[in-house]
Amino acid sequence: MLNRVRSAVAHLVSSGGAPPPRPKSPDLPNAASAPPAAAPEAPRSPPAKAGSGSATPAKAVETRASFSRPTFLQLSPGGLRRADDHAGRAVQSPPDTGRRLPWSTGYAEVINAGKSRHNEDQACCEVVYVEGRRSVTGAPRELSRGQGLCFYYWGLFDGHAGGGAAEMASRLLHRHIREQLKDLKEVTHESLVVGAIENAFQLMDEQMARERRGHQVEGGCCALVVVYLLGKVYVANAGDSRAIIVRNGEIIPMSREFTPETERQRLQLLGFLKPELLGSEFTHLEFPRRVLPKELGQRMLYRDQNMTGWAYKKIELEDLRFPLVCGEGKKARVMATIGVTRGLGDHNLKVCSSTLPIKPFLSCFPEVRVYDLTQYEHCPDDVLVLGTDGLWDVTTDYEVAATVDRVLSAYEPNDHSRYTALAQALVLGARGTPRDRGWRLPNNKLGSGDDISVFVIPLGGPGSYS
Repeated sequence: MLNRVRSAVAHLVSSGGAPPPRPKSPDLPNAASAPPAAAPEAPRSPPAKAGSGSATPAKAVETRASFSRPTFLQLSPGGLRRADDHAGRAVQSPPDTGRRLPWSTGYAEVINAGKSRHNEDQACCEVVYVEGRRSVTGAPRELSRGQGLCFYYWGLFDGHAGGGAAEMASRLLHRHIREQLKDLKEVTHESLVVGAIENAFQLMDEQMARERRGHQVEGGCCALVVVYLLGKVYVANAGDSRAIIVRNGEIIPMSREFTPETERQRLQLLGFLKPELLGSEFTHLEFPRRVLPKELGQRMLYRDQNMTGWAYKKIELEDLRFPLVCGEGKKARVMATIGVTRGLGDHNLKVCSSTLPIKPFLSCFPEVRVYDLTQYEHCPDDVLVLGTDGLWDVTTDYEVAATVDRVLSAYEPNDHSRYTALAQALVLGARGTPRDRGWRLPNNKLGSGDDISVFVIPLGGPGSYS
């Protein structure tokens, strides 16, 4: 078994969580989905064929395996074929038809270089109406509608092992957030909004678990979500996507990645408390390298769930098992299988050639960070950049900030196309150009061969908050 685990396929990314089940939100539709949650002018991103703007029956949505992209891209059949071309890898953005995304948001994406059959990223940009909420004193007129409340919503979903989970989350997660906000007595309390978003992620994951058998909700996805409500931006991240604010040249991190390395102690603690989850194949302890049978009885460096440093221990028979967390950097894996530790879905994920489930080690709960827009006077060049790991694998925060300055300075502040141009520049910069049997950056290093999706959300300028 150890040999089989050693050779486990380690190309999967992202994950979800498995907390105790809870009741489903009573007003939330299932995967079939019914009435739209967004304001009429806001584009939606269901996993439907190009040109489809309304909800699709469950069977038509979930039982097919056809390629689909966010509807706000408005791709024609020919555009869908170009978007699905691994050789050309054409960058896709919403058409410049005068109907902009909320806040003049910029968006761009490109398919992978052959890593998976289709682009497994999904995106959503919505204005969501919360029915039944009393209007809040002092809220902008556009955000408060009589007996209801609106919030702005952006989401990036990086799928793996299939696009089903990412598609489902892009259609339904904002509806779970809406239902959670509807239940709050007071939406001006920051901690209550954070809790509503956290609960929405859990309910979304539970819905995937319930419906994975009746529908083709394959694989899992990382989820990076932004909610703007009453002057505050809430950034929720579960996975290895990333969000940063570039403000007057300053970089403000708004998320952190959740990987086997960053969550090593949480994973080891769970393996220590519930050794049955490890079977007879894994150990919760970490060693600098694989322990060999000839080293039984010898002393070797190790660390457990309580340690940030290293200490020595005498090697015992159980230490010959495969480590729960192994590898470094992008090669780090949980149970030799998956490279992220938070996300949605992955309810059927098991260790290669084994029946051991990996889901118990994966959390669906996001980390939520809050940025108060009212505490700073923003200019049109201040932006929030969201990107899947295809961007950040080859691009640093400082390189992104430099691109923000270079691209936006070439446009007039009131030119709304500047943010789409910036998103396209970021995607192109990470993709590179085709040469030498691959995609290369200007420094001749390998470009990103992964799916790349980027939102650029302006934080300042006329009308940004309406």
